[in-house]
Amino acid sequence: MSDHPICPLCRRPIPPDARSSLHHLVPKLKGGKGGPTILVHHICHVEIHKTLSEAELARVYNTPDALRSHPKLRRFFDWVSKRPPTFHSKSVGPRRKR
Repeated sequence: MSDHPICPLCRRPIPPDARSSLHHLVPKLKGGKGGPTILVHHICHVEIHKTLSEAELARVYNTPDALRSHPKLRRFFDWVSKRPPTFHSKSVGPRRKR
């Protein structure tokens, strides 16, 4: 068993050499400054912000369970969960339209 933190989204360990970042469960611009954060793989974090608006994140997708329940994100997290913990790739495709 690994002593590394576990990404609450893809559920892979986050070793020190993996790219990671803190995700504000409520975006800072929507009142989440100083609010709860989760440590996630950077690739998971990029996919969240590529898929959802700040308003959607604040209103609906403000917990790890809610993020995992989003159909597009669920497929992504299932896919990336089969990759090594240090796997990182540039996101393919355009950013979400604003």
